[in-house]
Amino acid sequence: QVQPVESGGGLVQAGESLRLSCVASGRTWGGYSMGWFRSAPGKEREFVASITWSGEATYGAASLKGRITISADDPKNTVFPELRDLKPEDTGVYYCAENPSGFGYRSWGRGAHVTVSS
Repeated sequence: QVQPVESGGGLVQAGESLRLSCVASGRTWGGYSMGWFRSAPGKEREFVASITWSGEATYGAASLKGRITISADDPKNTVFPELRDLKPEDTGVYYCAENPSGFGYRSWGRGAHVTVSS
């Protein structure tokens, strides 16, 4: 079973960029896509972006429009969302999840904490 493992979170200043990573640990072949979601205190969890292992990306949160790019390295079982021009409201926990067949997310990582200071 695939277990997503996130990394790359941390403390950054407003305006800076951050590249997160998610390794689909245990993946040997196949699978459909990996997705990213974020949670913040007082806010519902929202979909950030996803990418298929063939490289087809989908973007979600309107507040991140134009400031996020997601890529995938299939041989390394890793996906990379890059967040740019970060704002304090981007602070939260970013979770990676596996969508093994295109019908929903099954396995979730523990999350990467991102804090953006003003």
